Amino acid sequence: MAATGLLLLPTTPPSYHRIVSPTLTIPTDPQLPIPVGLLACQRKHLPSPASHPPTLLITPSRRPIPPRARDYHHKLHDLQISTPTAKCEEEQEGGGQPSDIGIITTAEGKTWDITQVKRHGGHAVHYIRVQNSDSDAQYFSQGAKVTVALGNDGVNRRYDHMSMHTSQHLLSAILETRLNLPTLSWSLTTYPAPCYVELPRSMSIEEITAIQDEANRLVFEGRKVHVEVEELNREQESDVPKHESGRAVGKTLPADYTGGVKRVVVIDGVDRNPCCGTHLPSLHNLQLFLIPQTEALSRSSTTSARLYFLSGPRLIAHLTSSHSLLANTAAILSCGAPLVPDRVGQVVDERKKAEKRVEDLELELAKSVAEDILTEACDQSEERLFVKHLHRTDDAANALGFLSSVSFSFSNTVTEKLPYLLVMTSSPSSQTTSSTSVVLVSGSDEQKVKTAGERLKTEIGVKGGGRGPRWSGKFIGVWKEGREDAAIEDILRALVNE
Repeated sequence: MAATGLLLLPTTPPSYHRIVSPTLTIPTDPQLPIPVGLLACQRKHLPSPASHPPTLLITPSRRPIPPRARDYHHKLHDLQISTPTAKCEEEQEGGGQPSDIGIITTAEGKTWDITQVKRHGGHAVHYIRVQNSDSDAQYFSQGAKVTVALGNDGVNRRYDHMSMHTSQHLLSAILETRLNLPTLSWSLTTYPAPCYVELPRSMSIEEITAIQDEANRLVFEGRKVHVEVEELNREQESDVPKHESGRAVGKTLPADYTGGVKRVVVIDGVDRNPCCGTHLPSLHNLQLFLIPQTEALSRSSTTSARLYFLSGPRLIAHLTSSHSLLANTAAILSCGAPLVPDRVGQVVDERKKAEKRVEDLELELAKSVAEDILTEACDQSEERLFVKHLHRTDDAANALGFLSSVSFSFSNTVTEKLPYLLVMTSSPSSQTTSSTSVVLVSGSDEQKVKTAGERLKTEIGVKGGGRGPRWSGKFIGVWKEGREDAAIEDILRALVNE
């Protein structure tokens, strides 16, 4: 008989959200605003994409809704609609955590993507991506009924945010307990980039390893996470402690918090921290990986450091990406993955040796070219200005460097009695309208060099400048022998006759 299994949908444990005050209740009137700390998304944070979405009623906001600042730059076609927070299961932006995204469906069955949700007074403001704001606005008139759901992308985004936010609480608690390192700030970055906590100082590799081991020990134990809410009594709240730099740290509510409800996230036996974000109900499967280095930050009077970390979906994405990069690199180098570091080191050493050989050969070639020019210069009278235009085709990354080597070799061997003016140019073998050709002017008379450079600007369109006996510039476009080369020859002839 074949075995069968039932995949249960994720649900929020009944013990996750705990109202510890006997006088605090959740408002039952759907038209009344819900205070922060009792929002639906904070009580039921594990909605399934297949769960039945609540029906919301479009209502006017009592205050004007400010537009998003980036709308002015990107000209997003967004429609802003307002609903009461009582049934809104979307996490609204705030407290350092980005908002949820989702799908909104009208009574006519039309769907739109929700790109952002913000709390504005007692209303949840949904930013909806639309094609035509004028025609689509008719579906969201006052009193219209809509359903809002996270959808698959929204569920994945919320799970990612919960994973990183809970991991940050765990990491910050261990850092403060074990190393007396308070968290100055943290950033929930865009997926799949690592998040970071900002600390008063850098950490050694040994400290990072010890903190990671301690965190994962608690993860393997599967410590439970729950939320406790009660009325906020400002008189009983202690002042926010401050670091010696003046920045607020610690686990008390910020001075500008006006939610009316105190919400504390508890990791059993590890941490109690006021927070309004969404969290997982357990540390199970929340393995934490710390990037084994810190990034130092220097400000005007203080120095801090960022410690980057990964967990949950981001850790899986990081491992997948790292494995793919390692496997591809091993295939390119025709070796096994464990041999990649040695083989890369070997390739780097060989490249350095090859570059050194190229530099030596270019220097030898530059001396040879300079000797040819010098031979040509010696065939004429020393009293007359010697002018020469040399054009090369060179696909090297530093074509100007080779021209400079020729110039230095020539200037080191030419006699002081011989006045000269050299214009050397170099273009790539395959040219387009955006190709770059380099120009170098050198000479014994600084005024002649400057005059040549100015005429190259006006007559050919070269952009550049210089000082003393050298002038260099760039020409954008296709370099043609019958046009640019001829123009340079005309400039040199004019300078000889001046």
